[in-house]
Amino acid sequence: MDDFDHRLLAQLRADARASVALLAHRLGVARTTITNRMARLEKSGVIVGYTVQLRPETRQDLITAWMSIAVEGNQAREVIARLLGEPGVVSLHDTNGRWDLLAEVRAATLDGLASVLERVRLIRGIGATETSIHLTSYKLS
Repeated sequence: MDDFDHRLLAQLRADARASVALLAHRLGVARTTITNRMARLEKSGVIVGYTVQLRPETRQDLITAWMSIAVEGNQAREVIARLLGEPGVVSLHDTNGRWDLLAEVRAATLDGLASVLERVRLIRGIGATETSIHLTSYKLS
C-alpha cells in the first residue's frame, strides 16, 4: 500500500458510503483511479467489507483501548497517514507532553486488539507506545 491507498482508506473510514465521484474529487484523481484502487484493495484483502458505524455506547461487544504514541523525528505526517488507514484506530488526537499522539483503538476480541497494536507498533516512525484498556466511563452530572 502506498500513501494514496492510505488517504483513500482514511476517506472511506470517514464515510464508507461516499460515492466514487466524491472520493475522486476529494483526492484529486479520476473516478477510474478510485474504482481500480478500491478493487485492488478488496482483492488483496485490505478492504474486507463496508459497514455502518454505531455510537460506542450501543456496542457492548467491543474492546476499547487508548494508545499513547511517540513519533520519531519529524515523521508525524507519515505516521498520521498510516494510522488513519488502520481499521482498528477509530480516532486520533495530537497531544503535547511525553506522547505525540493518542489513538482510540477498538477490536472485538483481545486477540484482535493484540493484532491492531502489533500493526501500529510496526509503523515506521513510531518510537514507543503505551496502551491502556478502557474499562468504564463516568458522566459528570
